[in-house]
Amino acid sequence: MRIITGKYGRRRFSVPTNITARPTTDFARENIFNVIDNLVYFDQVDALDLFAGTGAISFELASRGSRSVTAVEKAPTQARFISKVIDELGAREVRLIRGDVFKFLAAKSAGNGYDLIFADPPYDLPNFDEVPQMVLDGNLLRPGGYFILEHNKHHDYSSHPMFVEHRAYGSVNFSIFRRNGE
Repeated sequence: MRIITGKYGRRRFSVPTNITARPTTDFARENIFNVIDNLVYFDQVDALDLFAGTGAISFELASRGSRSVTAVEKAPTQARFISKVIDELGAREVRLIRGDVFKFLAAKSAGNGYDLIFADPPYDLPNFDEVPQMVLDGNLLRPGGYFILEHNKHHDYSSHPMFVEHRAYGSVNFSIFRRNGE
């Protein structure tokens, strides 16, 4: 895993061979972060990374200056890896929650919220299409905040009222949603 840019930029970490996550490719991650860079000021962002996997998104957000990053990951191997990288970087702005994303979303529906939420669920997750609704129907996303969902080409969210745009980089697709400012 490589952190692309920022204060932790160009750092590489060997991902465990027994990891079950499908990490976002460097190419797709670099391109979606170019888009995000034009949407937000990272130093004003509290971010949430759902289905964090290797933590690559979390560490990229932290490296670019996000105020805080909460990574939610259930799988023990991935959670241990994220924890190890947090320690190696001294990334105090990254907080790991070891647990089920759906339970986290249900419990946090009335929390303080986040400015940017990223979710990369397993593509074969049976309730994949529930993720956008759970994020966007609750109070997790602050007014004016963005939600980015990574998915395969078989999902189309363009009819959702908060949908902003779709981006595709190779076989990796991203749908971007925005909660209207209040």
